[in-house]
Amino acid sequence: MKILHTADWHLGKRLDRFSRLEEQILVMNEIVQIADEQNVDLVLVAGDLFDNFNPSVEAIELFYKTLKRLSQNGKRPVIAISGNHDSPYLIDAPDPLARECGIILIGHPKAKVTPFELEDFEISNSVEGMIELKLKNHDFPIRIVHTAFANEIRLKEYFGENKEEALNQVLAENWATIADEFCDENGVNILMTHLYMNKRGAPVLEEPDGEKPIKIGNADLIYSDTIPTQIQYTALGHLHAFRNIGTEEKPVVYSSSPLCYSFSEAGQTKYVSIIEAKPNQNVSYEKIALKNGKSLVRKTFDEVEKAIEWLSENQNTFVELTLESETYLKAEERKMITNAHHGIVHLIPKVKNQEFNQKQLHDINLNQDIQSLFKDYFKSKNNAQEPNEDLLNLFNEILNP
Repeated sequence: MKILHTADWHLGKRLDRFSRLEEQILVMNEIVQIADEQNVDLVLVAGDLFDNFNPSVEAIELFYKTLKRLSQNGKRPVIAISGNHDSPYLIDAPDPLARECGIILIGHPKAKVTPFELEDFEISNSVEGMIELKLKNHDFPIRIVHTAFANEIRLKEYFGENKEEALNQVLAENWATIADEFCDENGVNILMTHLYMNKRGAPVLEEPDGEKPIKIGNADLIYSDTIPTQIQYTALGHLHAFRNIGTEEKPVVYSSSPLCYSFSEAGQTKYVSIIEAKPNQNVSYEKIALKNGKSLVRKTFDEVEKAIEWLSENQNTFVELTLESETYLKAEERKMITNAHHGIVHLIPKVKNQEFNQKQLHDINLNQDIQSLFKDYFKSKNNAQEPNEDLLNLFNEILNP
């Protein structure tokens, strides 16, 4: 059985003032194309389907159209769960219509999916937190243990456990109960969840810039040793870089977001994961790189001319541009830079001269002339950068109208 795992679409997300919708349309087309070329039997979308609880009409339309194309109008099952950016009620709302197209939408943890049957597959069993699918072209079932996102308090409420119990224990016991009853060696067994998960004792995995944090201290950190032994592959969402925090025999995989969504992701290649699975055997998987979307680049220059030259040669990018200089950028220099490239997200001036330190700020001579006082004040507010000639002339005009 062949499965495509993707996550963290964040449809409707912007980068500062820039829309990413055109790029998202292209990369959604690419994911559909990969699913078809790889002839996958099943698609898993592990949360953060949208970027916020109230996505735009365009983002919702792209979401529905993409799922419908992935499902091949009901021939291929597609399962999507909500993440911490999603409204679980919005995800659940179209479920009765979605099922007619072979799409299973799960908004809440411990949800019980209504069984249905289509020409090419059926939900052969459904309990809270698990569905079993039988596909017409396979003689074994696949079980999906699913846990959509909820915060720690809501998760404990869903699972009806003592609020003092550790969340890891709550999830481990719930998943183990399901796996022991339904996940035998005669079928493929997958866990699908949108939680902050890591290997116990491993270095902290940083959440991307701009991401709504799941991990507050260690309260919502779930350890991978909570995963039942019957599970052959765990499909994760939330972190935007591709990584396997499990083992080669039992992969626990963040499939990555389809686009770079913040400059902390600059330079990352994005992927989907293609899994091949059989009952009672180790799965194999490969990551397939996604090629669409603009690159996010952090660049630093110490000359405006060099910056403009690079910007002119690298138009299909979003840029965080740092300019090191000894004086504040002139208005015409800023204009030249912004005219050279229309994808500058942040323009960060940085002082070269670091000799103007905090001690000097405290030792400012208040008896000096007003222009010198203005220079010292300006440097104290602008990381020790000198005011340029234009600013000094303007200050003199104010003093001498």
